[in-house]
Amino acid sequence: MDFLCGLCGIYVRTETKRLAGIDLAWHSDNNPSALAFGELSDGVLEVTDVIPAVYSIEKIVGQLNSTDQLQGVAIDASLIIPNESGQRRCEKEIARHYGSRGAACHASNTTLYPDADSVKLSKTLSLQGFEHLGKDKWQIECYPHPAIIEIFGLERRLYYKKGRVADKKAGQKRLASLITGLSKNHLLPLRLNDHHGQYFDHDHINSLKGKTLKSNEDALDAIICLYIAGLYTVDAPSRFFGNIDDGYVWIPKGS
Repeated sequence: MDFLCGLCGIYVRTETKRLAGIDLAWHSDNNPSALAFGELSDGVLEVTDVIPAVYSIEKIVGQLNSTDQLQGVAIDASLIIPNESGQRRCEKEIARHYGSRGAACHASNTTLYPDADSVKLSKTLSLQGFEHLGKDKWQIECYPHPAIIEIFGLERRLYYKKGRVADKKAGQKRLASLITGLSKNHLLPLRLNDHHGQYFDHDHINSLKGKTLKSNEDALDAIICLYIAGLYTVDAPSRFFGNIDDGYVWIPKGS
C-alpha cells in the first residue's frame, strides 16, 4: 500500500501483513471450524474475509494456502500435546491465573486426543515455514476466553457458548458489541467491512438457532483469533504460558 508523505511529497510504500485466525474444531471432519483473514497496514487491522463452517484439516490448509504471503496464524486449539495424561503445563498455569475468573482450560493429552487434528495442522504449518512464536512467518496457540478478559478489561469470562439459547444469544451480542468497539482501540484499531455485518447484528443473532447460532459463535471466535494475531504482530504486551516443547498459549495482556 502506498501513501503520500506530506513532509517529503513522495509516495511511501507501507508493508501490509496478511494474518489469519482459526477457531478449530476438535474433530474437524465432523465438526465445523471457522477462519478469519485480515490485513494489517498503517497500524490498522482490517478483516478481509470470514469463512464459517469449514470441515477437515485439508480444507483449512487449502484456505490458508490460497492467501498470498500469509505471515501469521493464531489458532484456538492445542497445537503441541506431548503429555499422555492430565493437563499440559500451560493449561495448569492458565487455571492458576484465570481459574477464579472462569477461564480455566480443558485438559489436552494424547489419551484423550491420540491423533489430534490440531497437532496435524500445526505440523503441516511448520513444514510450510510457520514457526512457533516466530517473527517472519509464524503460528501461535491462543485461547479466546482469557484473551477476551484482557482485551476488553472484563472481570470474568464472557459467557456466550453454553447455557440456555437466550443466554448464548445475549453473550454473542455482548461479544459482537465489544468487537465492534475495537474500531477505537488505541493499540490496534479493528476495521470491519459491511459484508461482515451479519455476524454483529443483534437482530440477526436473535433470529438464529441451532447450527446457525453455533456458526455465528465460531465466526466471532475466529475474528477474536485474528485480532490476537494482530496484537502478536504489533508486539502488544502479553503473557506467555508453558513452553514450545510442552505446549504453550500466548495471551495478550490488557493495558
